This record gives sequence, structure tokens and C-alpha cells, in this order.
Amino acid sequence: MRVATLSTGVHPGAARGRLRPEIGASAPLAGSIVQKVLASLDETKAEDIVSIDLRGKTALADDMVIATGRSTVHVGAIADKAIKALKAAGVIAPRVEGLSQCDWVLIDAGDVIVHIFRPEVRQFYNLEKMWGGDRPLEIRLV
Repeated sequence: MRVATLSTGVHPGAARGRLRPEIGASAPLAGSIVQKVLASLDETKAEDIVSIDLRGKTALADDMVIATGRSTVHVGAIADKAIKALKAAGVIAPRVEGLSQCDWVLIDAGDVIVHIFRPEVRQFYNLEKMWGGDRPLEIRLV
């Protein structure tokens, strides 16, 4: 498995290269969803897979997964497989953007956000740099 992580608070299975979530009541739902997404990305030969733990960095999501496809066709195939994996994991209606162009496909599954890029687009936006480091705490306006 080719998964890089950008924080010390990694997913339980990703740190050891496993794809299966922990079994039992203590397994977090978002963690099992991430594991299913990682498995689908690996099956479709996605490249440079990175998993980022967002807990404590933002309220947007708990986890972000970033991967690269070799072409627009490959990005579309990776995204289709990831969407099917999310639905199989119990995500009823993940929100998808960019599937028509397949330069950058964003899949929002609530607690898990998946980005699938063509190489040039991924390099331009460089989300790993933006989300991988320590971010200032968000301030909630009441």
C-alpha cells in the first residue's frame, strides 16, 4: 500500500499499511470509511496517496485523502470507484464536484473529504502543504 500520512495522529490501519478497519464497537465510523476509500484508491492504481488527519485543525471534516490519477480518464475511474466505496460504507449521498472535467474531483462524504487530481493540478494547488502543517485554531463566531 502506498499511503503517506502528514500527521502523527494517523488512521489506525494506515500507519501499519493495513486496509481493513478495526472490528468492534470502538472502531470510529469515519476511520472505517477512510479505510474503504484507501482500498478503492489502491485497487484503481491511484498514485501518491496521502491521508491527512484533520482532527483539531478544522471543523470541516475529520480526515482528508488526496490522490493522483495519470489522466482525466484515470481520475474519473478512480473517483467512480471511490464513490462506490463510500456508498458501500454507508455514506448515502456523497457530494461530488468536478467529475465532468476530471482535472480535480472533490468528494465530500461528511467526515471524510477525498481529492483526486491530475498531476499538474495537484502540484499547482498543493493541498498537502496547506493542510499538512500545524494550522492555527479556528475561532467560532457565536
